[in-house]
Amino acid sequence: QVQVVESGGGLVQPGESLRLSCVASGTITGIYSMGWHRQAPGKTRELVALVRHGEDPKYVDFAKGRFTMSRDSAKNTAYLQMDSLKPEDTGVYYCNVDGIGSDYQLFDVWGQGTQVTVSS
Repeated sequence: QVQVVESGGGLVQPGESLRLSCVASGTITGIYSMGWHRQAPGKTRELVALVRHGEDPKYVDFAKGRFTMSRDSAKNTAYLQMDSLKPEDTGVYYCNVDGIGSDYQLFDVWGQGTQVTVSS
């Protein structure tokens, strides 16, 4: 069984930075994609950034220029460096991982999320 755990959230002031981490563990044969999503209070979950195997990360408009996603394939880990944070970036940030697990079964797993609060 594959598990996904996010970390790195916290309370910061506007303009500051945070670095989130996402680690996938368990029996993993290969990962197709890792993605960061967020859900602000009272809003639906939305995509922030996504990296597919063998491709460069892709970002939604609000993340371009401020957020940088990277991936360490050897560690089944993804990072989200968030700079120049704004109050509207507040929310729970989730990591989603899909790939192939044991016995070549497909998996698509979400983590529990990490809270990011941007406030003065």
